[in-house]
Amino acid sequence: MLDVQHMMSRYGPVTALHDASFTLEGGEALALVGTNGAGKTTLVMSIAGHVIPQSGHVILDNENITDIPSHIRARRGIGLVPEGRRVFPDLTVKENLITGGYVLPRSSEQQRLDDVYDIFPRLYERANQLAGSLSGGEQQMLAFGRAIMLNPKVMLIDEISLGLMPKVINECYAVLEKLREKNISIILVDQNSDAALSFADKAIWLESGHVKWQGLAKDCPLSKGSAVY
Repeated sequence: MLDVQHMMSRYGPVTALHDASFTLEGGEALALVGTNGAGKTTLVMSIAGHVIPQSGHVILDNENITDIPSHIRARRGIGLVPEGRRVFPDLTVKENLITGGYVLPRSSEQQRLDDVYDIFPRLYERANQLAGSLSGGEQQMLAFGRAIMLNPKVMLIDEISLGLMPKVINECYAVLEKLREKNISIILVDQNSDAALSFADKAIWLESGHVKWQGLAKDCPLSKGSAVY
């Protein structure tokens, strides 16, 4: 279980996130919605350990990981797919995946690669191809695979559909469903808020760093299915 308590984060003098709290059980999905600059990425990066919060706590399976560096959080089970994918273009697909599992013992590396290839057969087909030559959708799959290498308990995905064709977006959400079936918790940011809300169990609507609303995703005021949409 992931428990985020009263998270507040700043960039210099600017408070980008005020007092965000939520819990997420295994296999649950949380959508973070709101306009650009609302604090969604700040919350994701604060959980991943790439932004140091001014106050608050991140608890993973009853362990306080708030003061643990990002690379140790990854070992504990926090997987991150950052905005823009950020693959290494001059490395092959396989080499990119291995960088994601850099702390794995060599004895388990191949098993994790096989697990990723099972989810993404296309990555297996392109294992020796340079990542920079992949399409945007394939690079997104590679970013997913790299995060999966460490067998995460929680997946943080920032802007899953940015720059992708609708068919590829649907493939990405199908992968998220597979991960949820494996009891992996998912925190999702998507510029298409309706797609994110349709997929998620819970939602937080952020505005100017403040939590404007949170609850069940189907009840979110930004959802087409909401009575106040």
